[in-house]
Order: sequence, then C-alpha cells, then structure tokens
Amino acid sequence: MQPPLSVFLLSGLNETRHYRPLFFFLSFLCYSIIILVNVCLVLTIILNNEFHEPMYILLCAFCLNTIYGTAAFFPKFLSDLLSPVHVISYSGCLLQAQVLYSFGCSDLSILALMAYDRYLAICRPLEYHSVLPNQRVITLVCLAWVTPFCIVSVSTFLTSRLKLCSSYLNRLICMNGSIVLLACFPAETFVNNVVSNLTIIIYGLHSVVIAWSYMFLIKTCVSSLENRKKFMQTCVPHLISLISFSVTILFDVIYIRFESNHLPQTLKYFVSIEFLIIPPIMNPLIYGFKLTQIRNKIIASLKMN
Repeated sequence: MQPPLSVFLLSGLNETRHYRPLFFFLSFLCYSIIILVNVCLVLTIILNNEFHEPMYILLCAFCLNTIYGTAAFFPKFLSDLLSPVHVISYSGCLLQAQVLYSFGCSDLSILALMAYDRYLAICRPLEYHSVLPNQRVITLVCLAWVTPFCIVSVSTFLTSRLKLCSSYLNRLICMNGSIVLLACFPAETFVNNVVSNLTIIIYGLHSVVIAWSYMFLIKTCVSSLENRKKFMQTCVPHLISLISFSVTILFDVIYIRFESNHLPQTLKYFVSIEFLIIPPIMNPLIYGFKLTQIRNKIIASLKMN
C-alpha cells in the first residue's frame, strides 16, 4: 500500500538555476513594492476620517486582500530561490492553494461591490448613503472575504481526500487544479470538478453584476458632463483594475485547463503567477495617482516628513 504523500516537489524553478540571484533580487523588489504601496494606501484611508466613505472602505479592503494573497506566494518563492531543493509540505500546499483561490474570488467580489458602489454614487446619488451606509459596506466586505474562503474550503477538503499517485507539481505554486490532476483514480475527481465548475459559475455571476452596473453608468454619464467627470475620476481606476484582474486570471485558467507545450516553459510559469505580480503593484498606484484626494493626502504626508 502506497504511503500518503508528505511533500510535493515543485519543478518550476529547475530552469532558472543560473539566474536565481537575479530572480531573487527582482522578486524581493517586487514584493517590497507591493507591501509598500498597499500598506501606504491602507494607512492613508484608515488614519484620515475624510476617507471613511464606502468607495475608500472598499479600496482599503481591496489592498488588504492583496497583502493577504501575495503573502501566500512571495515568502515561499523567495526561500525557494535560495534553496537547492524546492519542496512544500502536503498541508502547506493545500493551505497555499486555499489562500490563493480565496484571494482571487475575494478580489472579484470586492470589484463587484466597487462597481455597484459607483452605480449608486452616479446613477442614484440621492439614495447613495441610505442604501450603502458605512456599516453595511463593512458587512459586505466581511462577506466578500468569508464567503469565498468557505466556498474554496469545500474544494480544498475534497482535494485532501484524493489518493495521489505523484508528488511532482510542474508549477511554481500549488493550485487546486494541479493537485487534482495527480489523483490515482480520475473517476474520484468528479465531485471536485462539479464544485470547481459551480464556483466558476458563482463568480462568473459577479461579472454580470459588474457589466450591469457599467451599462447603467455609461447610459447615465453620456448625457451629463458632471457625471462624465465623476466617471473618469472614480470609475476608470476601477475599470483598469477589473481588466487587469480579468486578463491575468483568464491567462491562468487557460494555462491550467489547456497546458500548451508550444510556449517556452519560463513564459508559462510567469503566466501562472502574473495575477500575483501585475495587479497587486498596478492597482494601488493607479488609485493613488488617479483619485485626487488620496494623491493629495499622500503628497502632503510626504512633504511633512
């Protein structure tokens, strides 16, 4: 009888042995920037009462979720770059997959809340504060964190029950889909696939909410110069974040579902982790530069120091 797996071997760094010092420096720099810009935005919002409004509370939650998600990848990745052996414990692998999936789902939930917030602010301004008071926003943010974590936990639990016939993961990170592919008996993965597809449908519906919100936003803004200014000021950063998130997640889904042998291995590995690099850096910078109040507050704080 085959003993249960205790570790997974990660093969994603095998081709980078000659460039690991460079990759370590770039990765450390990238992670430092992610932490710096996101923490800066979170503290700016928390410490200034003028930012205790729905839009900024959601932005704060967005940045906190980024810190949560990237913490599951960068510390382990940096330690692997310094180590000749790239392994992760079985439980550590499941935990990493749990955090990364819940991070992605929470991001989409928060983006949907941001779209609804902008719809209310521009299309129904008189009802804005009655429909979306701060306390309700905080409750919705908590649900946007807890619900994905619980849904992903079901997938993680189902994966933990599978008997695996290999400990070799041809990736840089642990992802639920990659672990399921190692199952000895593919028929046992049926329930995993059903839950996975249901999760995709649930969070695909979030995209419907976002599209619905922007349909009304664009319709409202076309006829009003003032609303067009509001749209450019507050909705464009959200749209850029949404497009950035959607494209990177789409590439990762394509990579998992249809692994292509035609792409260079290094490029495939980058595609699989770009959702942990590009949006976490770009989003706080876009919001910091585009939202005038936040930009002015950060500049004023820098001048005082």
